[in-house]
Amino acid sequence: MASRARVRAPELIGKGGWLNTGDTEITLADLRGRIVILDFWTFCCVNCLHVLDELRELEEKHRDTVVIIGVHSPKFVHEAEHQAVVDAVERYGVHHPVLDDPELATWKQYAVRAWPTLVVIDPEGYIVAQHAGEGHAHALAALVAELEATHEAKGTLRRGDGPYVAPEPEATDLRFPGKALPLPGGGFLVSDSTRHQLVELAADGETVVRRIGSGERGFGPDAFSEPQGLAALPDGTVAVADTVNHALRAYDPATGAVTTLAGTGRQWMQGRPTSGPALDVDLSSPWDVAWFAGRLWIAMAGVHQLWTYDPETGTVEVAAGTTNEGLVDGPAGEAWFAQPSGLAATEDRLWIADSETSALRYVERDGEGFAVRTAVGTGLFDFGHRDGAADQALLQHPLGVTALPDGSVAVSDTYNHALRRYDPATGEVTTLATDLREPSDAVLDGDDIVVVESARHRLTRLRLPEEAVRVESVAHRTQRAATDIAPGRLRLDVIFQAPAGQKLDTRYGPSTRLLVSSTPPELLAEGSGAGTDLGRDLVLADGVTSGVLHVSAMAASCDDDPENEYPACHMHQQDWGVPVRVVAGGVERLPLVLAGLDA
Repeated sequence: MASRARVRAPELIGKGGWLNTGDTEITLADLRGRIVILDFWTFCCVNCLHVLDELRELEEKHRDTVVIIGVHSPKFVHEAEHQAVVDAVERYGVHHPVLDDPELATWKQYAVRAWPTLVVIDPEGYIVAQHAGEGHAHALAALVAELEATHEAKGTLRRGDGPYVAPEPEATDLRFPGKALPLPGGGFLVSDSTRHQLVELAADGETVVRRIGSGERGFGPDAFSEPQGLAALPDGTVAVADTVNHALRAYDPATGAVTTLAGTGRQWMQGRPTSGPALDVDLSSPWDVAWFAGRLWIAMAGVHQLWTYDPETGTVEVAAGTTNEGLVDGPAGEAWFAQPSGLAATEDRLWIADSETSALRYVERDGEGFAVRTAVGTGLFDFGHRDGAADQALLQHPLGVTALPDGSVAVSDTYNHALRRYDPATGEVTTLATDLREPSDAVLDGDDIVVVESARHRLTRLRLPEEAVRVESVAHRTQRAATDIAPGRLRLDVIFQAPAGQKLDTRYGPSTRLLVSSTPPELLAEGSGAGTDLGRDLVLADGVTSGVLHVSAMAASCDDDPENEYPACHMHQQDWGVPVRVVAGGVERLPLVLAGLDA
């Protein structure tokens, strides 16, 4: 077990109440005798969605001993709305109780610093482990097995049904649709994400012509898993971003056949190939696709990059982004993205809805290569609904972008429930429409624009307005509190304890990696850059009083079996964006738990 520390788990409190419990409130006392795994998540976060998928097998296998509790801890203002959490729980197939904690009360009680974070509570109500980021399913499985054995022997394990109560399903033709594509003969193809299907609609945008896919989550010739982006390929087929299958599929409207173009069905992790034969290379939550510059570009939301697929050679490769999460412009190979989720191509630009930075960005040719620029947006923690000059305008977690005939672009400003417009000619941002429930995409149809209203489960047709709608400006910063740190030297410690039965394997070199940077870059006088130690002394620059520390940590643990020449290994990884204020009396040490407990 990672730690024997006897720390009593704080009570679970959240102003939004409980979901998936049949309106029953749950206390830790109710869960005594069960192994409890708290999953601190927020529905904007693709890493949190990865963890939801990682937990499914554990949840099913140990249903009589383990209770998973999702603690929804919002980053964006929209995510603090109760109905939005209700929608997200259904949208992403969350089949365990969820505590809606809009004011981050339980987050603060457990001193959580990152989305996602998992906390394990033993049957006697004590915290025994904490894990941040992805890749911990095997460690949790080992810990659960140990806890089951220990508490079975002590007589403190209680088996039986958990508190999960499934909500009543609602009958709608679409259920949380993601993206849409106009079809050459009229009508639309829509990714019906929550039902794991594609749906062809007639020209009215309402009548169902046919459904593609079984409707069950899977990875076969008749199955998808939460598909999103759609793009027409030169050969007449449609490329499909099969998001949770971590794959690129092709749908042939003429025959109805579904094939796989790229991906293995496994999620890409650090250290794996980033180019090569498309069917041999892992992908990570592809969210949208668009044809640009002779290639199919892929918004690889799961690793904050853009990749390309070349149908002539059948290969994929990274085209832009470093896997670091943030907003950094420049040459494509050096740029940072944060969950790119929407793409739209014009002749000279590829427009990008970069959701976690609430930004509109674009790729354009730069000499022999490509460069990334930002039109609207400033970083991970600033968002809102403000029109005007692009350098002052604000969006809130946009998921879609659409090229308009006049050279401007429409932005599906998802968490503002609005359709916005950016005009490169004037540098101005305006609002085209409001009262659209979580718009995630939009497509042109003659003089109309058809919006995918994801949370209203429909397509909505709007006349492109000649004048923009006026709205009252509002600006936000995430309600997550900044950490007060002392000026001068700051000790950064990333805590990692290998799971039971495993160890850090250094036979072929270091098995850990730490990358540190800051926004603004001037915040750090010393300590930025990459290294292999999980601890580092940082020196804060004089005169900079606030900013964000970006910390990316990875650790590979392998089975501790000296007789096995090729032990199974697992990658643990997490990116933290830690807002900080430099103040006298602030902390001199910043611990970030990757796996284990901070002593």
